[in-house]
Amino acid sequence: KHPGRGWVGARQIRVARAAVRARALEPHHPAPAAALRLQDVDIVNARGMTLKCSHFLPRSLAEGGAGADPKPVVIYLHQNASCRLEALRLVPLFLPLGISLFCFDFAGCGESDGEYISLGWYERDDLAEVVAYLRDTGKVSAIGLWGRSMGAVTALLHADRDHSIGGMVLDSPFCNLSTLASELARSEYLAVKVPNWLMSGALALGRMRIQSLCGFDIDKLTPEQHVGNSFIPALFLHGRQDDFIGPHHTENLYAAYTGDKELEMVDGDHNSLRPSALNRKAVLFFCRAFRCSTIPEGDAGGSVASVLGLDA
Repeated sequence: KHPGRGWVGARQIRVARAAVRARALEPHHPAPAAALRLQDVDIVNARGMTLKCSHFLPRSLAEGGAGADPKPVVIYLHQNASCRLEALRLVPLFLPLGISLFCFDFAGCGESDGEYISLGWYERDDLAEVVAYLRDTGKVSAIGLWGRSMGAVTALLHADRDHSIGGMVLDSPFCNLSTLASELARSEYLAVKVPNWLMSGALALGRMRIQSLCGFDIDKLTPEQHVGNSFIPALFLHGRQDDFIGPHHTENLYAAYTGDKELEMVDGDHNSLRPSALNRKAVLFFCRAFRCSTIPEGDAGGSVASVLGLDA
């Protein structure tokens, strides 16, 4: 099932859960298992729901105790109808650089509590709880956010109220939910397209239904109104063939963003796996934002760029 189907109307906020299996989170990538530690964590959000989380750490940081120097962390924020398993392919890119990776299931997704999602409205509060938890551990220094679709929107909504975030990778966010809903109502993602003369009424009914179920107004879910208040370095990404959230959403957000910014348009649609070269470039972006120029002591010598297979 396409993760985007059902975004218009009440089903927009209630989706089939992506299953998480404990064994799926065990390391199954080129990074030696002995070099990392996986810590599973439960965090309770502001609505009393338990969020299931996983933190991949370099072994030296996990076992270093209170005296270990804190290291950067990147929080991965998954898309709609998905879960924290999305982050697994990034583990072998970050950990050799001494950067830990934290991922979690948003409320209403994966193994976390909750019945509904809100496409960023309440997810930003989930993220705020995660950020607070990580800062309290004493193990992290700079914090980065890597979000895709709903996760990218969540990052943008959080960033303008937390200017301490070190950098963001924003893959396929929408700029305005009402605009997106109107576009989808006319698209192939609905079996029957909504005629123009019915559009405003249909959207108004969907808005009331969602407000009744979840207590938020979709007309107020407008990331484009938040980008002018954030100065965090940001890398915007979008697939050229994305016919679900069109590339113009990211282009509009990029144009309005007031902080240091980069834009990468890549081949692929909304759910395509991103090329490994693009993932490595995004990791290098975080290293620049965190001002990490060399890999940790005890690892093979060389620069971050050389370890990632990129030119400095």
